[in-house]
Amino acid sequence: MYAIPGTTRHAPSDTAPAAAPDAPPALAVVHGSASGAAGDSRPRTVEAVLADSQVEAVLDELDRDLVGLRPVKQRIRDIAALLVIDKLRAGMGLQSQVPSLHMCFSGNPGTGKTTVALRIAQILHRLGYIRKGHVVSVTRDDLVGQYIGHTAPKTKEVLKKAMGGVLFIDEAYYLYRPENERDYGQEAIEILLQVMENHRDDLVVILAGYKDRMDTFFQSNPGMSSRIAHHLDFPDYSAAELVHIAQSMLDRQRYRFAPEALRAFERYLQLRLQQPHFANARSVRNALDRARLRQASRLFADRQREWGEEELCTLEAADIMASRLFAQAASSPEAASSTHPASGPLASDPTIPAPATPAQDASA
Repeated sequence: MYAIPGTTRHAPSDTAPAAAPDAPPALAVVHGSASGAAGDSRPRTVEAVLADSQVEAVLDELDRDLVGLRPVKQRIRDIAALLVIDKLRAGMGLQSQVPSLHMCFSGNPGTGKTTVALRIAQILHRLGYIRKGHVVSVTRDDLVGQYIGHTAPKTKEVLKKAMGGVLFIDEAYYLYRPENERDYGQEAIEILLQVMENHRDDLVVILAGYKDRMDTFFQSNPGMSSRIAHHLDFPDYSAAELVHIAQSMLDRQRYRFAPEALRAFERYLQLRLQQPHFANARSVRNALDRARLRQASRLFADRQREWGEEELCTLEAADIMASRLFAQAASSPEAASSTHPASGPLASDPTIPAPATPAQDASA
């Protein structure tokens, strides 16, 4: 069997795990009548567990910080409910196995998978299911070596860092490359499988990646599939949700869209969604970064002017329309009727400038 340095190998217990030295405060401290009989400090109600763990605050943050994703948020609440009830059962001495909490997050890039993993770690830590609540995010390169004898030490070192928390493996399907007989990914998978089973009370593994590729990965690795208890599908964001995400990103940085800029950005998204390699919120963030660069260049050009807070915080339509996507749409016969600004909702607004040429801005 593979031994992870710094850990004690043991089989999962049939009862709830005992709190480790650095675990969060025990859930047994309950005030008022919620704790049951006098002198009995064990939580007897859902409200008592939530009050001690503050899990509700994490769920509220998830709702507030992430746009859309209703099925994902509901599944997270379901998992939290299971763990809370499990705590109540353990407090009454009802025997139960440690629940399997390994997960798979499938979806396109930029759909919030990493953010949800961080919130999951907080929930598990506050309920005492993991000791530290940290997230170690890795890819194949962090786990698989390039020569014989290199993979096991790399994988064990990553697992040692992740113990007591969550191990997030992005694009996990790259661990398995059957077309290469000399590939060492299978060795990393075997180590992961054993640790996921033997240390499931001290480590949660989350596999992430494109849905179709994750499905193929599980078909080729039934042992891994059988250890994943929760499969969460992350849908792409709608255009309206992407606009909401953009405004939230700007708010956090103390920027805002001018009214014309907001309409220009809505049209930008219509064009960008038709392009390949769109990465949802990640692409929105990149577009806003480029818009801020254009705004900075525009303000920098007028060196003698004294700028106020309004100008420093506002993105104008010109900062959005300078994207090459507008110039491409203007020159494309196929897009002339559906995506050219002159034929859309921006056409009647004389305050929105004409699209830039590719020479003005080579970025998307």
